[in-house]
Amino acid sequence: MEKYAEAFINSLFGTLQWTWKSIVFEVPWYNNYFWGLIAISLLVWGLEILYPWRKYQSIFRKDFWLDGFYMFFNFFIFAIVISGFYKLLDVFFKEIGVTADSLAIMDLSRLPMVFQLLIFFVVLDFVQWFTHILLHRYEFLWKFHKVHHSVKEMGFAAHLRYHWMENVLYKPLKTFGVMILGGFEPEQAYIVHFFAIAIGHFNHSNIKITWGPLKYLLNNPVMHLYHHAYNLPKGTYGVNFGISLSVWDYIFKTNYIPEDSGDIQLGFKGDENFPKNFLGQNTYGFGNSKNK
Repeated sequence: MEKYAEAFINSLFGTLQWTWKSIVFEVPWYNNYFWGLIAISLLVWGLEILYPWRKYQSIFRKDFWLDGFYMFFNFFIFAIVISGFYKLLDVFFKEIGVTADSLAIMDLSRLPMVFQLLIFFVVLDFVQWFTHILLHRYEFLWKFHKVHHSVKEMGFAAHLRYHWMENVLYKPLKTFGVMILGGFEPEQAYIVHFFAIAIGHFNHSNIKITWGPLKYLLNNPVMHLYHHAYNLPKGTYGVNFGISLSVWDYIFKTNYIPEDSGDIQLGFKGDENFPKNFLGQNTYGFGNSKNK
């Protein structure tokens, strides 16, 4: 038990220390996700102000500050809190003989860096796309995912409005993806991470971008807006599940973009009864809920 306690404490305080060093610029810029997130957020928000898709939407849209808090809570505060628990699992699995390369089907480290990054990005994006479908498909997971779909006016910060349980659900599956790649994360993986943050911000922004012919490869605000639509095609539990890549939706026929005005109702049936504050939303999903 002493080994587990030590691992938990060291990981918790290690993550806290790293976060503080990021705030005071004591980590390399390419690993500084604190200021990187802020820089990307300001860039996309600036573009929203200069080139708004829905011109009637306020610069400080509905729930702007709530979503801003979600950004820092999910990206940093909760990451600090949960880091110790992830370390406990790491120690446990090592004790029973499960290592990072136990499920390896390839060794990324032998490939040129550009292929390392590309494969790393594609595999993790597919895992997240599949996980996203599960969040919509199963009611007990959808209860948590409703927090993200409670957004009524889309803007960049809505990207990181999600229930803390989603971190718990996504992390193991993303770890599984890394294990398939031999437990190897490319040295320049920060390129993939920052790119994913930027695409996620753009996908939720009040900017009309489709990326032209690349729309069949990259997710975009027009496509993702319909993922948040109140009214979905009959017989579906969701559309446009792509995270960074749209290609999975086109391959598996879950794509749906009937028009591109940007003027559609967002949310889900019963969202008028959904909690409007951070505490209520993050305790939602446990036990019975009135609005299914």
